[in-house]
Amino acid sequence: MFDKILIANRGEIAVRIIRTCKLMGIKTVAVYSEVDFRSPYVQAADESCLIGPARAQDSFLNPEKIINAAVAHGCQAIHPGYGFLSENSNFARMVQEAGLVFIGPSVEAIALLGDKTASKALAIKAGVPVVPGCEEPVWTLDEAFVIAKEIGFPVLLKPAAGGGGRGMRIVNDMMALPDALDACKIETKKSFGDDRIFVERFITRPRHIEIQIMGDNYGNIIHLGERECSIQRRYQKVIEETPSRAIYESLRNEMGKTACDLARASGYAGAGTVEFILDSEKNYYFLEMNTRLQVEHPVTELVTDLDLVELQIRIAAGEALPLKQEDVLVKGWAIEARICAEDPSRGFLPTTGMITRYAVPRGKNVRVDSGIDAGSIITIHYDSLLTKVSAWGANREEARKTLIRALNGYHIEGITTTLDFVNAVLAHPAFASAELSTGFIDEHFQEGQSRIPPSEQDLHYMTMAAVMVAHTRRNLVRDSLRPMSPSVGAIEPPPSIYKYVVQTSQNVFEVLLEGSEQSKRWNITVNDRLYKVVAPEFEYYRRRLKLYIDGIANMFRLQYLENHIRAFFCGIVRTFEIYTPLEWSLAHFMLRDVKPVQENELKCPMPGLITAVTVEEGTQVRRGQELLRMESMKMESAVASPRDGQIDRILARPGQAVETDEILITFKEIESLSSDISNSR
Repeated sequence: MFDKILIANRGEIAVRIIRTCKLMGIKTVAVYSEVDFRSPYVQAADESCLIGPARAQDSFLNPEKIINAAVAHGCQAIHPGYGFLSENSNFARMVQEAGLVFIGPSVEAIALLGDKTASKALAIKAGVPVVPGCEEPVWTLDEAFVIAKEIGFPVLLKPAAGGGGRGMRIVNDMMALPDALDACKIETKKSFGDDRIFVERFITRPRHIEIQIMGDNYGNIIHLGERECSIQRRYQKVIEETPSRAIYESLRNEMGKTACDLARASGYAGAGTVEFILDSEKNYYFLEMNTRLQVEHPVTELVTDLDLVELQIRIAAGEALPLKQEDVLVKGWAIEARICAEDPSRGFLPTTGMITRYAVPRGKNVRVDSGIDAGSIITIHYDSLLTKVSAWGANREEARKTLIRALNGYHIEGITTTLDFVNAVLAHPAFASAELSTGFIDEHFQEGQSRIPPSEQDLHYMTMAAVMVAHTRRNLVRDSLRPMSPSVGAIEPPPSIYKYVVQTSQNVFEVLLEGSEQSKRWNITVNDRLYKVVAPEFEYYRRRLKLYIDGIANMFRLQYLENHIRAFFCGIVRTFEIYTPLEWSLAHFMLRDVKPVQENELKCPMPGLITAVTVEEGTQVRRGQELLRMESMKMESAVASPRDGQIDRILARPGQAVETDEILITFKEIESLSSDISNSR
C-alpha cells in the first residue's frame, strides 16, 4: 500500500479523497494555486504545494508542475479526482514515466474510452446499442450537413474528447447548424484541447441512466447498480439518485452486464461509469464511458456501504477486488443535490465572491461533501460546483424528504447559489412522482422559478417563521426598555394574544399568536387556519430556525434586511414585512405605473473573460442577437443584445477580463438614431 498520495485536484473532491486516505493511514499532499491557499482541502491535507497562478492552464492543467510536486514530496501515487487531467491519457502516461502510479485505469483504456468516437466504435464491436449518428468526427460544415440530413433533426453535437456536457449543443434545423458547430468547436478546444466533434440523433425526452463499474487488474469486473441523472441543465447534472424508478430488475441486470462487457473489452481497471440514455420504450443507447470517479458517486456509496475511493486506491496498489457481483447488496434509496455558484434566475450564469456565512446541515442519513467554508473566495477560474448534499432513506420518498430538510438548513451567504433551486426541484410534484427526463428543468421551471405556485401550507409555514422571529425581536426591545418604566403604579402584564399583518410581494396574511414565551407553545392562526407550534428558545439574530408545526419539525433559513425578513423553505424564497394592525392602518402602499426604460447599454452579466466580439460599431442589431462571447468557470456563454438598435461604441475586446455590470457596448440614443436617419434621407 502507498505511504503518500498527491491529489491532483481541488475543492470538495480533494476533501473527499483526503478523508478516505486518513482512514487508510495514507498521507496526502494537496496542490493549490495562488487563490486556493486558504481552501479547506489545503488545510485538511498532511502537506501542500503551490503550483502556480489561479488560471487552470498555469496550475491544475499543467502536468509537469503536478508531477514535479509529487516527486519532490516523496509520493508513490497520484489521484486525479475528476475534471482537469483525470481523463487525460498523456497525463497518465507522464505519471507512469515518472515512476509513479496513476490511480485510475490504464493509459490505453483512457485513450480508447475517453475518446467518444473510439469508444462508440468499441461499443458497436461489443454489441452495445448506440445512438444513430456518425462514427468518425466531422471536419467540415458540409460533412455535418450531410450526416444531419441523413439521421434527421434534432441532432446533438458532441465533443470527441472529455465529458461533463462541455461543448455539447442541440441543433433543431439546418439554419442553426453553422453557429452551433462553431461554438461547439471553440468550447471543446478550450476545455479539452481537442476540437473534434461528432453528430448523432437527439432523442427527445430521454432519461439519463449510468452504470457504476469497478474492475481490477486481474480481469474481475462488477457493476454497482445504476444511477439516474436525468435532472440536468446545460448537460450538467443537478440531481442524481440510485436506484432509478425507470429500471426494473431484468433491465438492470441487462444494462449492468452490457456495461461490464464494454469495460472488459477495453481491459478496464479501476472505477468507471458507463452512461446510457433510455427512451420512453425502455430502449437504452450507449452515450460514453467516463474513465474516472463520478461527482455523484456518494449515492452509490450510501446504498452499497462501499468506499469507492478506497477500492480505487487498493486496485491501483495491485490488490484484487474484494467482492464478486453476487456480493453487491443495494439497500434503500439515495439522492444527491449539487450546489453550484450559479444564478438560476439569469440562465445559470456563474457567480463569484466571498462566502460570508456558512453552516452545514446535520442529521441522520445526511452526507455533505463540501469544498468551501466561511471566508472561501469563489473565482471565475474553476468549475462552479461548491458542495454536494446526499440523503439516504429506506425508500425514495424518505430519501427525498430527508434531503429537502437538509437543504432547508444549509446556510450559504455571500454569493448566489443554486441551493434553493435544487430544493425547489426536489419539492416539485413531478419529481416526487419520478416523472423525469433530461428536459425536466425546461419543462417545469422558468428563469429559475417553478411554473406552479407554492402551496398555501408552505407559505403559511414561512409566514409563521418570519412572525416568530419578528415577535421575539419586538419582545427583546420591550424587555430592554423595562428598566426605564415608572416604578410607581401597576405595571400591565404582557398580553397573551398578539395580532400581526404580514405582507409579501404577492400575498397579505393576517396572523394571530396565542401563547406565552415561557412555554414556547403557541396556537398560531394564519388567515383563519389554525396551527399548533412549538418554538425553541432562540436569539433574534440567528439565521436558522426549527419550528415544530403540528408535531412535525421544519427548518427555515432566514436573512434580515433592515425591517424585512427573508425566509427560505423547500426552495421557496419570500421577503416578509410584518406590522401590528395599527402600523398596518398607518402605512401607505402605493403602486406607481413605471414605464420600462429602454436599455442603452449592454452590461456585463458575470465576471469573466471576453473571447469574441461578433458585431462592429454601427451595426444594426435586434433584441436577443449575440453580440459577444464570454468565458467563465470553464464555460463559454453568448451575451445577447438587450434591445433592438444600432451599436454606438464597443468597449470590450477579446482577451479582456471584465466584471459584473461593467459596460461592454453602448447603443445610439433614440433621438440620435432618428437624427441620423433623417440626415440620410
